[in-house]
Amino acid sequence: MEKKIPTNTITRDTKYLAEPTGNIYETVVILAKRANQIALAEKKELAKKLEDFRGERDTMDEVFENKEQIEISKYYERQPKPDLVAIAEFEENELYYRVAEEDGAGK
Repeated sequence: MEKKIPTNTITRDTKYLAEPTGNIYETVVILAKRANQIALAEKKELAKKLEDFRGERDTMDEVFENKEQIEISKYYERQPKPDLVAIAEFEENELYYRVAEEDGAGK
């Protein structure tokens, strides 16, 4: 079953987002790191798919392959943005995160 993730930005209550961590800034850092992970994974996946189109081509084949490349690119453009996916995962308690323990030295 595929998750319903909005494809455009929606307004959210920052108090609600801050509840799990107790601090909105920690929440933002968690969301930013997860969004970067998602974006990197999507970039690698797209590069791998487009890599198949590299190499020698005839002029007639090039037109056909360009259409395929365009379709692949359009598919990724229609996907929800990584930050929206990260927020949805966070709201559904699907993210694992932990706070690093502070070192007692120097206190």
